[in-house]
Amino acid sequence: MTTPNLPSSDWTGRLLVITAAVLWSSSGFFAKAPTFQDWPIESRGLLFAFWRALFAALVLVLFVRKIQWTWRLVPLTITFVLMNWTFLSAMVKCESSLAMWLQYTAPAWVFLGAWAFWKETPQRSDWWLLGFAALGVAIILSARMSGASALGVWYGLASGVCFAGVVLSIRSMRDIDSAWLIFVAHAVTAVVLSPVVITGQTWPDGKQWLYLALFGAVQMGIPYVLFSLGIKRISSHQASGLTLLEPVLVPVWVFLAWRHAADYQFPALTTIIGAGLILSGLLMSHWKSK
Repeated sequence: MTTPNLPSSDWTGRLLVITAAVLWSSSGFFAKAPTFQDWPIESRGLLFAFWRALFAALVLVLFVRKIQWTWRLVPLTITFVLMNWTFLSAMVKCESSLAMWLQYTAPAWVFLGAWAFWKETPQRSDWWLLGFAALGVAIILSARMSGASALGVWYGLASGVCFAGVVLSIRSMRDIDSAWLIFVAHAVTAVVLSPVVITGQTWPDGKQWLYLALFGAVQMGIPYVLFSLGIKRISSHQASGLTLLEPVLVPVWVFLAWRHAADYQFPALTTIIGAGLILSGLLMSHWKSK
């Protein structure tokens, strides 16, 4: 997939990143689907990660138009694989929504990395996003970290650092075909995680195949291409801040789709308050940027 002839504007970049975040947020719809209840809970996360990466790679390879080998793919693939591993480890060690919010400390790491390597400093409107997002995440984490596994928290924070590495790596390769970048990242992830499936006894059947194919294509592959296109038009810290829409919207889709399921849990009040602050920051930053 070559970069389309889109207007090179901030709003185009923001729209692409926002669309990616909305599609990413469908993860809860797939991960909480009752059709996977027979999968072992202790290995379900790694199984999801493998099949999602595999199907994403299979879809993305169809859109690759130019294969470009460069050493810059190395930090991208390393941070992408580590992001998946540390995030899934955090989900195993502590409560899943806590793991997700710990990963979304990434905007802070992206800001530091972009400032250190490219001297990117936030505009005045970006501070609204960074400030409200930091406050919202702090409120959510303060309520959820009580009694949490220390190792799980460290894994979650590490996943945030790795996510920042992915963002910065993609931004540094504006000259490379977006579909190729994301294909390589997912293909390497699938290869690294393949022993989990090969040595296990859990294989998809029936409509699980359809769910997994959509999980890989719609929730993972396509959004990453959109994100890689968007981050070529806006700053790294702004793009990572906009991705905070994902954890905000995840419980919305889960509620709409699976609220009648026996194991459904309504979001905590602190999560709702924190999410509201993050959304407020997003709206304020874009209103101030006009």
